[in-house]
Amino acid sequence: MKKALGALAISVLAACAPAGTSGTVTQTSASDDGKKEISFLVFETPNLTPQYWDEAIKRVTDKHPDIVVKKIVAPSAGERNAYAKQLLASGQLPDVMQAVAPAGFAESGNLYAWTPEELQAYQYPQSNPLGGKIYQLPYNSQPTPLVYYNKKLFADAGVTAPPKTYAELLDVSAKLKAKGINPFVVGGGGKDAFAAGYVWIALVGADVYSRQPDFLVKRRAGQTKFSDPIFVKATQKFADLVAKGYVDKAGLSRDYPSTEKAFLEGKGAMYPMGSWFAASADANKPPFEVGVFAWPTDGGEVVVPSYTGGGPIVNAKSKNLQAARTFALEFNQNAANNDVLVKSDAAIIAIKGYSPPQLGPVYNATLQVFTSAKVVNAFTVETGDDALLPGIGDKVFAIAQQIIAGKTDGAQAAKLLDEEWTKAGGQ
Repeated sequence: MKKALGALAISVLAACAPAGTSGTVTQTSASDDGKKEISFLVFETPNLTPQYWDEAIKRVTDKHPDIVVKKIVAPSAGERNAYAKQLLASGQLPDVMQAVAPAGFAESGNLYAWTPEELQAYQYPQSNPLGGKIYQLPYNSQPTPLVYYNKKLFADAGVTAPPKTYAELLDVSAKLKAKGINPFVVGGGGKDAFAAGYVWIALVGADVYSRQPDFLVKRRAGQTKFSDPIFVKATQKFADLVAKGYVDKAGLSRDYPSTEKAFLEGKGAMYPMGSWFAASADANKPPFEVGVFAWPTDGGEVVVPSYTGGGPIVNAKSKNLQAARTFALEFNQNAANNDVLVKSDAAIIAIKGYSPPQLGPVYNATLQVFTSAKVVNAFTVETGDDALLPGIGDKVFAIAQQIIAGKTDGAQAAKLLDEEWTKAGGQ
């Protein structure tokens, strides 16, 4: 796999390089006409299409015509962090990387640390620090996940309102299953293992981070473990939902686009997914009304796991560092880019003075849930000093696949995660 990714790095870049530019990753420098060449690692999703990236890049280069951008596309959204590490290992680290977690890069001196002056435009300029420094531009807040639901299927099962407590969620799931309706649509097939993790991420937010917001900070310090009762209990809820037949095991054969399609086609009543799904639901209106609620806690407190970041990180060793910094800042702060991102990916832009365009009902409902909730970190998405160790996120998704397959329970899953943590060099 590593060799395949390394080969793909070169072939993808060559395929995506603008006309008249080189396809190599390592050599980005000033051309004879004075233009500065930089490479930019992106990823594609049903919302973030090739056209989206090309047009967003062009808006920046139109404003800064001295910058030429070579677009590199990760094999999948879920593989972008691992792919960036492969490029680093082969001496091909791109100049700018969008939404790649800085952990594992910054510690070895490979990333540029943004200055307070460069961060003045951001609402939460100190989001996700590593060693007190900010390496990723914090421009986008993303609830990860919320629960989107099919109001028609709820009504068919005699459910008149979304659940407010976890006991009510179990009751709703039982009513849906009794009517032959699949309660939860999940994914996780093929290259998109991350799509298996959203139920688990929701449970960790609701049951662990709401009570111990510094859980991962302590885990890094060796002061707690995944096998501690609070984490095991949350994970066992995931395994119990599977055991009751509430989680569709067919999801293990679906990639991310197919999972979204399954929900939009009415193949299940509830869809735990990040806020970006609101864009698809508003743009591709299904034949039913989509609602949204926060994953319920035991006591009914409204808790939403979320992450503010998602912006570019910049290679500190770039041959055109100034051009890379200029491109990254403009890419994030360009109002037209952000308008398109809001429309295409339901982004909640965390930049001072930005006003989003008028959007559809699912986005508005998503925003209402988010702004009225207690916000905690989103498990696996943290990128600062409280982040998972490099590579552990992929292990979480693989273990989530095992839970959905019915091959492991909460205690076993937590034990596996502790073992992977130790292998990764953690305490």
